[in-house]
Order: sequence, then C-alpha cells, then structure tokens
Amino acid sequence: MDGIASDVAVGVKRTSDELLSGSLYNSPNSSVTANGSDSKKLRVEDSMDSPPSRVIHIRKLPNEVSETEVIALGLPFGKVTNILMLKGKNQAFLELGTEEAAVTMVNYYTAVTPQVRNVPVFIQYSNHKELKTDSALNQRAQAVLQAVSAVQEGGSPSSDTARDGVLTPAPSPVLRIIIDNMFYPVTLDVLQQIFSKFGTVMKIITFTKNNQFQALLQFSDPVNAQQAKLSLDGQNIYNSCCTLRIDFSKLVNLNVKYNNDKSRDYTRPELPAGDGQPPVDPAMAAALSKDSTSLLGTPSGMVTSYSSAGALPSSLGAISPLSAAAAAAAAAGRVALSGHSGGSGVLLASNLNDEMVTPQSLFTLFGVYGDVQRVKILYNKKDSALIQMADGNQAQLAMSHLNGQKMYGKIIRVTLSKHQTVQLPREGLDDQGLTKDFANSPLHRFKKPGSKNFQNIFPPSATLHLSNIPEDVTEEDLRLLFSNSGGTVKAFKFFQDRKMSLLQMSTVEEAIQALIDLHNYDMGGGHRLRVSFSKSTI
Repeated sequence: MDGIASDVAVGVKRTSDELLSGSLYNSPNSSVTANGSDSKKLRVEDSMDSPPSRVIHIRKLPNEVSETEVIALGLPFGKVTNILMLKGKNQAFLELGTEEAAVTMVNYYTAVTPQVRNVPVFIQYSNHKELKTDSALNQRAQAVLQAVSAVQEGGSPSSDTARDGVLTPAPSPVLRIIIDNMFYPVTLDVLQQIFSKFGTVMKIITFTKNNQFQALLQFSDPVNAQQAKLSLDGQNIYNSCCTLRIDFSKLVNLNVKYNNDKSRDYTRPELPAGDGQPPVDPAMAAALSKDSTSLLGTPSGMVTSYSSAGALPSSLGAISPLSAAAAAAAAAGRVALSGHSGGSGVLLASNLNDEMVTPQSLFTLFGVYGDVQRVKILYNKKDSALIQMADGNQAQLAMSHLNGQKMYGKIIRVTLSKHQTVQLPREGLDDQGLTKDFANSPLHRFKKPGSKNFQNIFPPSATLHLSNIPEDVTEEDLRLLFSNSGGTVKAFKFFQDRKMSLLQMSTVEEAIQALIDLHNYDMGGGHRLRVSFSKSTI
C-alpha cells in the first residue's frame, strides 16, 4: 500500500495534510481589522492558495455519513473518479475527473458553506494529486462510486448496489418538483437553468397545489432525471430557502399546449402563448391529481437527500461559480434589498493591482451586483480592500460573480469578510483617499424598488449592454469610445430604438475595464451612458 491507503492502515496519523486551503471556511480565525492595520491576520486569508488538485479533502463529516452523500458534494461539478472514506476520522477524500472540476468545486464552496445532514463540512485541496486506494479496504465506497458512474455514463448500476439501496434505475424521465420554504420567487426559467446542467430539458409545467409551488420537468432521458434527482434533492436554490423536493413522476410524457411563463415545450417553440388560458390540458390536470407523492421523505431505494446551507451549486461544471444560474441570481436580486440578509455584507477583495485600483473603480465594478455602501483600500496592504454591500445577499452575489475575474491585469480573489461594517476614518484624519463612503451615491443601480436592473444581473462577459445613448451618437462614436479604454471592439449592434446597443470586446477582462471606465460616462445633453454585462452574444 502507498499514498493515502497507507494512512488507513495506520489509523490516519495525519489528521489533515493541508490546514490552509482554497476555502475561507477552513480559516475560521481569519479576519482583517477595519482600519487595515492588522496585516498579519490578513495573511491568513491570503495564504489559502494551496496548489489546485483534483483530489479534494473533506473534513468534519457527520457520523454515519454515507458514501453517496459525500459523492453528491462533488457530482454537480463533474465526474467523480475515486473516493476514500475515513469514517473513524469523519473525513473523506474525493477525486474528480479533472483539475478544472475540482477548482470549480472549491471556488463554489468558498462562497457557500457545504453542509451534509445540516452539518457544515470543510472542503479543501489535498496535497495528493491522485487517490490510490486498496479496494479490499474500500469495497463499499467503490461499489457506490461504480453505481454513480454508471448513471453518469448512461449505464445501469449493478444489481448488488441496487439491492443495497444506493441507486435504482430511473422509472421516468419526468421529475415532480416541490419548492419548500419559497421565500423568493422561483420561475420556470430558473428551473430550466438549474436542471439543464444534467441533460436536455424538454418540457416544464409549473402549477400551485395545496398552496405550494410545484413543477413537472421532463428530460430527454431517464438517466438525466436520475442524476438531477441524486444531486439536487434537498438542495436550496437560494440561501436557506427555496428547498427542492424531487421525486419521479408517474407520468412518462408531458403534454404542453402553451409556451408561456407557466409552461414550456422547448421542442416546440411554435406553440401559442395561450392568451391567459390554462397551460395544462384537462387530461394532464387529471394526471396531476393522482401524481401526488409527498417529497418530504426519501422514496424507497433512493439515496438519502442532503441539504446545503447556501445557494445551489449552479455552476455545475462552469468555470465561474454560480455563473450558469444568472436567472436565479436575477430572481434573488429582486428581493436583495428587503433586509433579509444572508450574513455579513462586507467583502474582502485581494490580489488587486495596487497601482491602478481606486475606491471608485471597485464601487463601479461591484456595483453591478448590489449597492456598494463603503470601500476601504487597506493602508498597510494596498492590494486588498474591504467592500461593504447593502446586505449579505448582495455580497454573496458579487462574490460569486467576481471571484477569479481579471481586473487591471490581475486575477482578484473575493471572499466574505468577518467584519459587519467598514469603518470610516476618524474626522480630521487623512487616509490618502483610501476610504470612501458611497451610501448616498446617486449611481446605485438597485435603490429603486421594482427596477428592471434586478432582472438583468449577469456574470462578467465580453458583451456589454449599453443604454441611455443619445440620438445623435453613431456606432463609430461608440466603437471609438470603447477602443480608447484599451481594448478591441469585436462587434456592435444597435437595438431598434437606437437608445440601447450591444458591444462586444475581445475579452472579458477588456469588458470589465470598459465598464469601470465608461459606466456613467457623460455623453452630453444630460445623457449618462449606462453599461452592464449582457448574457447575449452578437
């Protein structure tokens, strides 16, 4: 035996082979004083850059945790290729198929504390580059892994594993979804964004029954439905609410008559909107009344569900955590200012370009995802800054979209700070303009209730959305303006009314730079240019 397998044989003398990793939650004592003087503590937060590895070390697992529950932590991010359970130590090692998948997983769980059976667990990169396990000591875990792999690859789990109650063949491509504790609105588009990461979503019907929002969602293949259920059952779409309860429907095909905000057949875009008529035909309504299995318990033969304390791992294999669930983020944004905070609203941004960054540039960039109240560049460490958002939901949103993005030539790190507020300098104290109060700024995008900006929150992209364009400004004027910000304009398209347009830079970094430089740019005649990231391409 060698590698980690030898740890098992000797009782795992090393309780943790890496104490500081790519997860904020592995450093509970990390903090930065609000005046920026405690640079020693800051180094704890900055020292979490362990080399990425496709092997993930998971600690503080609850007693009697199952292999399937551990695998489910990694499943949304890609193929899980190996697992080693150290039950006596409440630890496990999970090997993903690619390092990119592991990076996505760690980045996501940097923003959202992972939970298994409502117990927070700690996730970090392992020093091991691959898992070498002794199959004789790890038979149960390997059996579960083979079953999950069979589902991922479109095969069938072995009969032995099925008898053990790990997985059973999917009975239907249709899932019945109930949303518990629906504090925020959940739309058909949000469901499509989330579930499409597991396969082709063909049809969705949403309805309310027993005062609960429910949906029927049909995949093209029952295997995709199986995988989605395994990964998503018990997960929260938004922080601590909107919990997914998923079961297989007795229906095997959905009959959708209208394409509107209640129902959608993605295979038949020509269907009418229905003009207010009910989207479900009478035959379907009868089937729905029979298909009423409760999802509060776990159906026999299926994996026990687990829940996450935070938002759903909506990246599901994408490079930037949460970026694939832009619709979900937009829905969350609608109520982000309602005072229901998801924790501290203060962020720590580090690895900034200290020669270029200013409080104003951070206000503009982070202001895409919430109303920035205060910014403080740390006096003793000018490549780091504290940014106070209006509340914890906005902070989570900004962190999930901006962590790992390139700003002024450097990849920035964004994590939650331990601080509840950013303190202003004492009156009469000159802090060289490093701290700025934006609480009463007229440039806040989300201060107006019901603003359309809540519907248009998207990850950084090379394509920008421009609005409030004066009538006499031409395409050439805008191309020249954005080229002067230091990038290359690849494409441009006016909307029909010419008050708005799409403009594509050559890279996301160039688009970020252009947004910082040109949002609120004075175009003359009282017109201030508004710049946002777009989900569209030209």
